[in-house]
Amino acid sequence: MVPFPENPEAFTETIAELTERYLNPGLAKVLRFAGLGVEWYAEGAYIWDAQGRKFLDFLGGYGMFALGHRHPKVVEAVKRQLDLMPMPSKIMFNAPQAKLAEKLAQLLPGAIECTFFCNSGAEAVEGAIKLARKATGRVKIISTIGSYHGKTLGSLSASGREVYRKPFEPLLPGFVHVPYGDADAVAAHLDEHTAAVIVEPIQGEGGIRVPPDDYLPRLRELCDRYNAVLIVDEVQTGLGRTGKLWGVEHSGVQPDVVTLAKSLGGGVMPIGSFSATPKLWEEMFGENPLLHTSTFGGNELACAAGLAALEVIEQEGLVENARHIGAKLLHGLRQVQAEYPDFIQEVRGRGLMIGVEFHEADYGELTITNMIQRGVIAAYTLNNPKVIRMEPPLIITERDAEFALQVFAESVAVARELVQAVLA
Repeated sequence: MVPFPENPEAFTETIAELTERYLNPGLAKVLRFAGLGVEWYAEGAYIWDAQGRKFLDFLGGYGMFALGHRHPKVVEAVKRQLDLMPMPSKIMFNAPQAKLAEKLAQLLPGAIECTFFCNSGAEAVEGAIKLARKATGRVKIISTIGSYHGKTLGSLSASGREVYRKPFEPLLPGFVHVPYGDADAVAAHLDEHTAAVIVEPIQGEGGIRVPPDDYLPRLRELCDRYNAVLIVDEVQTGLGRTGKLWGVEHSGVQPDVVTLAKSLGGGVMPIGSFSATPKLWEEMFGENPLLHTSTFGGNELACAAGLAALEVIEQEGLVENARHIGAKLLHGLRQVQAEYPDFIQEVRGRGLMIGVEFHEADYGELTITNMIQRGVIAAYTLNNPKVIRMEPPLIITERDAEFALQVFAESVAVARELVQAVLA
């Protein structure tokens, strides 16, 4: 174990003050209220703060830490590449990038073969939007209410979260937002002016919302009817998170474009990508190969991490583990819901992408605070305060899951007692 700061309490307070003054005062207040300290060390599915407190990571960087923290094979690959060439010259062939693109072509659904590498999910969505408009010569893009595709101006235009959109309007023109899971609503707006429909196989930021089984197949049919591009945002759902390699596989649909990020970097390097069929790629890059570029995108370090991450996912059976452990977690969480139906409204999800919705926002806030005190962190945001999101590393064991369930049940019981005491 690495050494911790000599005076951890003073160190933690100093970092909190610096964060409040120089970074984000609102966020600093939220972290203080939740009793969270300074992250210091991480390994596997666990994080230690500067005070030496150990936490089971059920937040997982909102899906980034699919392989856990500092997976040795990914770290080794990055260190090896660091000694060769960490960043690209941009004027020669890039071996790690080419090999990663080939590996993705072997794994991506349908006829998707060609990939552009960037640095984040938001950048991936930006590229997908540009590709759809260039390939079709159209402008209109249909997205969904509650969706999250990023916070850069273009990706934010696609996102369906008003709390993020309103302060920056007017955004890019041509975007229409319809209810998620409602294919009829898409049909009502899809026409010969539509460039693309962009959709998440499961809404993450929207509260882990799983659509009806026929939803994505119907979107595929509608896009085919109007020659529109179907963009599937797999930034959170991709690479095993839902118990299949791709979230879209649950419906058997073949998209035209797939966006990816988060877990692709193995929890060690930032990397994103958008991939498409050769036909669309020719429309995008056929005349001008430099029409869309990125200085850091596809750098050797990130691509080395991506290659190692894909190998680990395959070799360690992480997709199957997500399916197996996820089923146990869903069953256990629903048992807690059955015990406290007046407190918990619904448990939903697939694989290790799970949402617990409470009847009131305060219930979720009290529960997550108690979970943190007992050594488990999960995703709770002010944007959807009724829902606790659980997106742990795909490497978690049954023992980890049992511990998380025990902590969750205890936290719900304590939170409910507090609510009842206040109401009394």
